[in-house]
Amino acid sequence: MVQREAVLRLDEQWARVRSGAAHAEPRERERLLDELIGALRTHPDDPECAALLGLRLSDRATLRFAEGDRASALALIEEGLRSSERAAPYAPEFARWYARGLINHGVWLAWPLSDGHRLPRHPLGPAAEQGPSAMERAAGERARDLTRAAVAVWAGLDQRDPVNRRGLAQAKVFLGDRLAELGAAEDAVAWAVDAESDFRQLLLADHGSEESAEAEEALDHIGHQLELRLRFLSFDSLAGLRAQGLLPERLLPQAVVAARVQGAPEAGIAARLGLEAEQVRTMLEVTPWLAVWRVEVRGPDGLWNILAHPWHSATEVRNRTAADIGAELVRGFEASADHPGPGVPWRIHVWWHEEGDPAGARFRLTAGLDAPPATPS
Repeated sequence: MVQREAVLRLDEQWARVRSGAAHAEPRERERLLDELIGALRTHPDDPECAALLGLRLSDRATLRFAEGDRASALALIEEGLRSSERAAPYAPEFARWYARGLINHGVWLAWPLSDGHRLPRHPLGPAAEQGPSAMERAAGERARDLTRAAVAVWAGLDQRDPVNRRGLAQAKVFLGDRLAELGAAEDAVAWAVDAESDFRQLLLADHGSEESAEAEEALDHIGHQLELRLRFLSFDSLAGLRAQGLLPERLLPQAVVAARVQGAPEAGIAARLGLEAEQVRTMLEVTPWLAVWRVEVRGPDGLWNILAHPWHSATEVRNRTAADIGAELVRGFEASADHPGPGVPWRIHVWWHEEGDPAGARFRLTAGLDAPPATPS
């Protein structure tokens, strides 16, 4: 067994290499890290060594991810989390390391489910044409559970310490991401709003400090996420969030537009969102939404062929529903020279903001042989 003092000196050496304070060639870095992990494993009952083992296994996992060995990386992180969990009760710093490890593992597990905007890569639900695989879905659920555990760890630490308050707020943001990836859009928005409130309080307390810059960056990220995610909420979800006080005033114009895109009448929007009719009308008049559409015709080979402009295009509109836009496109296409004629299948999709999976379209229509009726959504 390597003496504890020698193990800690070895960890200090690795920390300098890891930070760039000391240079080491790639092979030497890997040798040093492997030696350190082996030494830390010889002290399983020492809380500090157990906590450090969790960190260093995560470092090793990062290298495995860089090499494309995802399975090995995830196994290393799982081992590291078990070690970190054993150490967490012994010191607040060890608990913080454990909580961060839980979040990081969730990010790695859920990576196939999110795009670059941290929005769901696969629309979920019965309308989805191609959703996540069963393995990806299971990984996403595991990621969600790990992130919930991280929120609980941060919440259990002394909230008089701003480090812990900041960690809890960040964990809530990540939990919102994980929930959104699994289709729980309403819950995702609720957690993001909760995190936003936490970061605003931190910003007031830390105004002018280095931490305040981090809080401002986090608020920018959350604000952008909320604006994007409102597009995925049903009118019932929007009304529910409003009733719970989880729909910030600054997002009300976006929420009003979201409800209108889905076909809600102005009077219904005003009633369910607690607004005056004139407020709703004004918001709809001054807040545009981008309608994006695509018309396709099925060829003799059975493949869908996308038509050129103006049947594959976009425009900003105000106070119109997706069904309004879809109906206008249908009338225009049926009267155009591009219409394929009787018996040839064709279809139209209308999206809000950007073209994507047909399951995410706000209006869908397939016409021609054995075609189902139009579907606004």
